[in-house]
Amino acid sequence: MTMRWSQSALALVFLALPACAGDDAATTPDAAVTMEEMQPALSSITAEDILRHTAALADDSMEGRAPGGVGEERTIRYLEGQFKALGLAAGNPDGTYVQKVPLVGMTPVIEASLNVKGKAMPLQGKVDYTARTRHVKPEVKVENSDVVFVGYGVVAPEFGWDDYKDVDVRGKTIVMLVSDPPIRLAADTSKLDDNMFRGRAMTYYGRWTYKYEIAAQKGAAAAIIVHETGPAGYPFEVLNARFGQEEFDINSPDNNKAVAVQAWMAEPTARTFLTQAGQDFDKLKAAALGKDFRPVDLGTKANFNIRNTIRNIDSHNVAARLEGATHPDEYVVYTAHWDHLGKIEEMEGDNIYNGALDNASGTAALLELAEAFTKLGTKPNRSILFLAVTAEERGLLGAKYYAENPLYPLAKTVANINMDGVNQWGRTSDLTVVGLGNSTLDDVLQEAATTQNRTLNPDAEPEKGFYYRSDHFEFAKQGVPALYTDAGIKYVGKDSTYGQAKRDEYTNIDYHKPTDEIKPDWDLSGAVDDLQLLFQVGYRVSQRAAFPEWKPGTEFKAKRDSMVTGTAK
Repeated sequence: MTMRWSQSALALVFLALPACAGDDAATTPDAAVTMEEMQPALSSITAEDILRHTAALADDSMEGRAPGGVGEERTIRYLEGQFKALGLAAGNPDGTYVQKVPLVGMTPVIEASLNVKGKAMPLQGKVDYTARTRHVKPEVKVENSDVVFVGYGVVAPEFGWDDYKDVDVRGKTIVMLVSDPPIRLAADTSKLDDNMFRGRAMTYYGRWTYKYEIAAQKGAAAAIIVHETGPAGYPFEVLNARFGQEEFDINSPDNNKAVAVQAWMAEPTARTFLTQAGQDFDKLKAAALGKDFRPVDLGTKANFNIRNTIRNIDSHNVAARLEGATHPDEYVVYTAHWDHLGKIEEMEGDNIYNGALDNASGTAALLELAEAFTKLGTKPNRSILFLAVTAEERGLLGAKYYAENPLYPLAKTVANINMDGVNQWGRTSDLTVVGLGNSTLDDVLQEAATTQNRTLNPDAEPEKGFYYRSDHFEFAKQGVPALYTDAGIKYVGKDSTYGQAKRDEYTNIDYHKPTDEIKPDWDLSGAVDDLQLLFQVGYRVSQRAAFPEWKPGTEFKAKRDSMVTGTAK
């Protein structure tokens, strides 16, 4: 396809970052590689190949690529075959292309009810609520549990914030608001205070995983998050689509001792039950925006009964490796999740969640990048690991398992570059970086973007917490600098509203629904541009002496700095 680069750009060479302290990497000179030398690799990334791989992975025969079934078997076989055909080595040191990920599957029968001031309030699953348990038990019960509203459910000492105060919630059911508190400036209430919970951007405190984690630490028996479409970033249907379907978790030695019941409640249901409890949803929400907020006893009892059918499953991450020339023990890791939501037998009509964009397209991108690296005339200095992970849709489980059980040491893993969906709507003059400013990987990406005369934008919807919603986050939590990009918003030849309109269309119509299939109007030219940039980032990082770093103030920096002491700073 037509390249975006000018002749002058072809003469650009990779600029060296300052050498890091530590081992012999500090004395290894940066390799100078011209754009012209990279052309065979860059040109191998094509829209046709991305579409071909996406079509294969999103085919009905893959049955929605759910872990633990025929869809997984076929997907793994396809990925292994593609990596072998490229001549890439097995990614697992044991000589295989897979890393076993021990999962436990639990298919629940769920019952729930509230007793509000002595009056029974039945709850209808999928309509009023959805719930699950991570406890690996045949039956989990919460009976006559006092219900307490705990605001946003956040304990953040650095912000002087504690929604729990000294209230004992052990054995109780807590109700929380979605996201983190949007604190406004006292001098101008039309603006958010960037010094509190990063203003508009979501922090990890706003992520549902954190809310359940802190609920478990506080000893709560059940935790209910009130869903609101705006702050959540998706409609309630995304959550309730798999009500009563098999859910997965990592099969941990302690049988996953988390909060017993993790639930979401639809906003209209929450409003109704709070009114019956003599409370007002909007007033409670407003009160939760103050540091002086204290939990509110709702005079309500909650009951949950979850009966599980349990099975153990060996799912798999798929890994292929290109060995580095001079530092083969140091790794740049590209990731994409191969799984989606599977097939729901009892659903009428189209019952296969093909997940074409999410994430057959990202997995196709992983294969394209793997091919591109094989087209280089010489091997990169550092090794490149191409990792297709399982069970992202079940809570980033494959990435979590890898990050906690890495095939290669995380202290020697210099970067993670993650892909979760590609741009299918055409070329853009910009690129969105989710979490822009977190690490020096952004600076490397900026250098690469200049070769395409493109600009970088921060996430247009930081309040939706996308940085915490894909596999790179599991690497980041362990300290590894991680890069996650999304499509730009300035589409070439389109008006300024086109990009957001297409994002909204996908979120509202196709996201986590059977309609996420390849569309006739897909234009993958923009995906090609984006992947060429991600190739450049990985290759530049592989050639440079310095390790990428988290920038000051980032919550992952301290862990990384302690991890690489004596290796890099």
